[in-house]
Amino acid sequence: MKNFALPKMAISLPLAVLAAAILIFINEISFRESTAATANIEQAQQTRDSLNALMRHVLDAETGQRGYLLTGDERYLEPYNAATAEINPNLDVLRQLFAPYKDQMAEYASMSQHISSKMAEMDLSVRMRKEGNEDAWKFVLTTNVGQEHMEAIRKQAAALASSSSSRMVQGQEQIKKTLQLSRAGVAIMALAGLLAFYMYLLQTQALFRSGEREKESLQRERDQLDLQVRERTANLAELATHLQNVREDERGHLARELHDELGALLTAAKLDVARLKSRLAGSLPEATDRLTHLTNTLNSGIALKRRIVEDLRPSSLSHLGLVASLEILAREFEERSGLSITTDLENVELGGSAQLTVYRLVQESLTNIGKYAEASQAVVSLQNMGSYITVEVHDNGKGFDTASVGPTSHGLSGMRHRVEAAGGRLTVASTKGTGTQITAVLPKAPSSPS
Repeated sequence: MKNFALPKMAISLPLAVLAAAILIFINEISFRESTAATANIEQAQQTRDSLNALMRHVLDAETGQRGYLLTGDERYLEPYNAATAEINPNLDVLRQLFAPYKDQMAEYASMSQHISSKMAEMDLSVRMRKEGNEDAWKFVLTTNVGQEHMEAIRKQAAALASSSSSRMVQGQEQIKKTLQLSRAGVAIMALAGLLAFYMYLLQTQALFRSGEREKESLQRERDQLDLQVRERTANLAELATHLQNVREDERGHLARELHDELGALLTAAKLDVARLKSRLAGSLPEATDRLTHLTNTLNSGIALKRRIVEDLRPSSLSHLGLVASLEILAREFEERSGLSITTDLENVELGGSAQLTVYRLVQESLTNIGKYAEASQAVVSLQNMGSYITVEVHDNGKGFDTASVGPTSHGLSGMRHRVEAAGGRLTVASTKGTGTQITAVLPKAPSSPS
């Protein structure tokens, strides 16, 4: 079957190429002739418009001149002056349009001469009327010189318009011929295309079955790859959740060790220093000052230990609740960073793991604001939304292009995974110069394990 299809393809391809070449040749000829014909039609139309405008201006000038001569009202001179100002530009345009045509150029020259004579006759009569020479302008008005010039102008303008109309008709006929030529070319191309298409169908039938077999094979491979990707993705998600839980467990263990062991050591040291200070009071002022400094240092160490313990595992979540923990987190971060942080927190019903997810989300968001945002204000909100709660952290910093965030942005990736593991959805909205808004929607009931 394939051996039979190859000769068909060897014939259909050159046939299609030949038909395409013929059609391109015909279309190129048609395009050039149509372009030339269209240019002639446009020029003829422009010529007719210019002739009509010229005749209108001449008639307006003559009307204004006669009105002024008969009434002496200078208001008639306004249309007269406006019309005479447009006549010479009209003549210049017509001169350029008739320049390629010798016969019409001669007719134009004669018409231009008559127009000049008519303009001189009107200008003379207007000047004599202004000068008060009644007999002279009346004599000019009663003669037939102006009428003879106008009749000659009309006759020559009509002849020139007729020749322009003839060029327009010729252009239309030329366009009609090119359309017929294109029509014939399209018909030939259609027949050749049908023949090539028939041969292509014969070839397609030969290749269809093999294509279907390849398609089925590719589909089986694709389904297998999709299954492997889903399994690997599920395994990675389970691994990431496990690592996250292990990390929280390690944080909790380290927080307990710091609180129990290091806290006890620092407290004992502080009590020993207090006893030494009470025994040496008044006897050794220098030693007392050093002990006071040591007490302050131990107090700073205890405060640092407390802050590290709270960062590792916020005890306020179990003792004070989520809202109070977020308030404490916001105030402490405000004191450390100098940002102005506003909170809008509602009491919500969440399990312990979900509360920790919300707390870590706000903690990571504030940390990112302090490191990268260059912001001066931030807003933290926690709202009830029926069976869901929403958490938003918004700043007025420099923002960033969310499309440029790559897979190496572990902070955002970690937040997204933590929220999605709790059955929620995280969105990040930011543009350069307008700040960043991180929004998480979490269900109140804990999500069932997948």
